[in-house]
This record gives sequence, structure tokens and C-alpha cells, in this order.
Amino acid sequence: MRSPHSPRALAAGAALATAALAVGVLAPTVHAAPTAHAAPAPVAPRGAGPSAVAAPDIPVANVKAHLAQLQQIANANGGNRAHGRSGYKASLDYVKGKLDAAGFTTSVQQFSSSGATGYNLIADWPGGDASRTVMAGAHLDSVTAGPGINDNGSGSAGILETALAVSRAQLKPDKHLRFAWWGAEELGMVGSKYYVNSLASGDRSKISGYLNFDMIGSPNPGYFVYDDNPTLEKVFKDYFATISIPTEIETEGDGRSDHAPFKNAGIPVGGLFSGADYTKTAAQAQKWGGSVGQEFDACYHASCDTSGNIDDTALDHNSDAIAYALWQLAAGGSTPPDPGTSFENTTDLAVPDSPGPAVTSSIAVTGRTGNAPSALKVGVKVVHTYSGDLVIDLVGPSGRSYRLHNSSSDATPNIDTTYTVNASAETANGTWKLKLQDKGPQDTGYLDSWKLTF
Repeated sequence: MRSPHSPRALAAGAALATAALAVGVLAPTVHAAPTAHAAPAPVAPRGAGPSAVAAPDIPVANVKAHLAQLQQIANANGGNRAHGRSGYKASLDYVKGKLDAAGFTTSVQQFSSSGATGYNLIADWPGGDASRTVMAGAHLDSVTAGPGINDNGSGSAGILETALAVSRAQLKPDKHLRFAWWGAEELGMVGSKYYVNSLASGDRSKISGYLNFDMIGSPNPGYFVYDDNPTLEKVFKDYFATISIPTEIETEGDGRSDHAPFKNAGIPVGGLFSGADYTKTAAQAQKWGGSVGQEFDACYHASCDTSGNIDDTALDHNSDAIAYALWQLAAGGSTPPDPGTSFENTTDLAVPDSPGPAVTSSIAVTGRTGNAPSALKVGVKVVHTYSGDLVIDLVGPSGRSYRLHNSSSDATPNIDTTYTVNASAETANGTWKLKLQDKGPQDTGYLDSWKLTF
């Protein structure tokens, strides 16, 4: 995981503009609107019928064997596996060799950052519906200070052994399975940004869910689950419930790992995390064990992040959780009805207190054909101390308004509601707006987010 506010990350962002296209991956860059994007519906878990395929137990000894190899590679290459260094390329060659021998179709994507060539490794398992691809990824690079065995050899080894388990089972998933190992994450998610930006919009929509694993073996571990998508979050929570381990929502790594570029492009994301340099509270130690007041990983981004910097139990549980999620999301069962394509704006918008003016938030809808549906779903989340003060309208591309919420004497706070609107007179493509006005004095709030589901 990269450090927040890293100067190197800022430099890497600028260097990304010089990225050069690599071996065999994808199409020209398509940039989504910064605050509104089309999100494919996340893959729903498979049914638990008699034909369901059980996920295997991932042998932690095998995962640790991969970590031992990464440690040896670092030892032989200046003590690290960082972007632009020989240790990184040797790490990629090790992982690629294992996948090639197991029957995966692999490709190496090159990019340029900070004056050096970087590499992403993409591995596809043959078969499955390519229009509904389930993807798991981890960054393979370390910082220059050390070998990066927890950060992020642990996630890289966890998904590698899960991929090899797919091969051992000769899995025939309903959905397509893809694995990825990212370069230059420590410089600001450079490799994963390059991959996502290289995807044509049609290819982005084929990724039903991206699962990220960045640090899953921290020596003073916590069990944190990404809450970016409720379907993907539930799969991991369901697994940990089966082994009676409570989880918490992951917040330390928000925006700091390779799920961020996928989320920003409207792709549903999920993942696991065992903690970095935040400290464990007494309540967390009570439910997970470990040391109160100590960092989850005291060797985070340090030379001591070696093969001795791993908690075997956390590594074991998290590796099993990866397999469970991929088998649930991609292997077997029937495909649920398509819940539709969503476009969302998550930028906060202040709503001035009365008698202030109305304010609007916009979503640009593209890629649709014909008119909007007669049952357009409009999800609205407003934080406000007196919901009855608000008047909320949906404004279609034609300029026509559709009243969603009237002012009233309702004193309850906040609005978190999905409205159904007959918008069949509107063309689907175009700029849609949500208009809000506060009609009562004293109480204030803001629009948290809103979403259109066609």
C-alpha cells in the first residue's frame, strides 16, 4: 500500500502521461467523467444448490513458500522488489512462470513511470462468460526500503496460490476469471491506473467486480473488509462469519491502493486488508487478539518487512477468504436477473439554508439507446437535520422536472431513499440533474450522493 501524500506518488502521477502501451492488452484510453460513471452491476454470489462447487482450503504453507521466494528475490537484488529495480522484474517472472505452467493465458503490460519501465502481469483462466469477468488483483512491488513481504508479497502470494488452486481444480466457472499483479503501486497506483485507463468503455463494463488484496498477513492483524460495494462486502463477511471472526470496515487504505482506479471508473470493488501503521485499539485486541496500542504492521514500508513479518493465521484466513469469494462469485449457480446499469455522482453538495437558492448536481448518461424507462430508479442520499425542509426534483435532459420529495413538517433527519420515476418521455442519454432547495430556516445539510439506475 502506498503512503498517503507521498511526493513520489505525485511524481508518478505526472509520469503516467508518458506510459507506453505493452504486450497484448486492450484498447485506447477512455476517460470517465470525474463525478459520474456507469457502473456494471456486481456479480451476485452463486446459489447454494446441489451442483454448487465448494471453494478449496488454500494451504498456507504454499502461500508462505511463495513469500520465501519473494524474499530470496529481494535478497539477491539489493534488498527490495521496487519499481524499476531488478527485484521487481524477477518477482514478475516468478509469478508468470507459475501461472504459465498452470495453464493460464498471461500477458505483460508495460508502462513508464519515474524514468523506468514498469510492468503489470495479467492472467486469464480459460472459459467463463467474458462479459461478466470477476477480477482479483494485488500489487507486486515493494518500496525501496525493504523486501515488502507483507506489503505486498502477502496479497500477491495469496492470489497466486488461489489461481493455482483454480488450475488444480480445473474449475469451469460460469463467469470469466482474471488475476492481476500491479507494478508501481507504491508510486501512486501507477500500474493499475494505466490498466484501467487503457480499457475501452465496453471492456470496463465487462468487469463485474474487482477484488483487491493489499496486506493480508500483518503481524498484529485486524480483519478489515472493503465496504465500497454491498454485494462484494457481504461475500467476505459471510466467509468470516463461518469461522466466527468479526470484521470491521476498512478505512485506513481508502483511496491508497489499486482498487481506487477501478472504483473511479465505475467498476464495483471489494477486498481485504489486515492493517498497516494504524494502532490496534483495546476493543480490536479483545476480538482479534494481538497487542493493544501497537501498529498492525510496525514494519510497514521498512527494511524489517521480511518473511518474518507475517502472521500465519491471518495469512491463512485471508487466503481462504479469497478462494471463497472467487468460487462464490464466479463458479457455478445461475446468473441472477440484470439489475440494470447505474450512473452515480458521489460528490458532496452543500444545500444552503432557507432562503437560499436551489442547487443542482449533474450526471452525464452515455452509452444508452432510446428513451429512459418508465420505472427509472433514482437513489438519493441527503444528510440534513430536518428532512421536511427539503424540496427535491429530478430534471431530465429535456429540462422537464419530476418531483421526488416535497417539503413538509417531517422532523426526521436525513433522506436515504430510492424513488421510481416514469421518465419514458426523456431520452436516456444526456445530462440529468438533481435539484435541491431548503424551504425552512435553521436546519442545514448536504447531498451525499445520488444514482440513476436504468
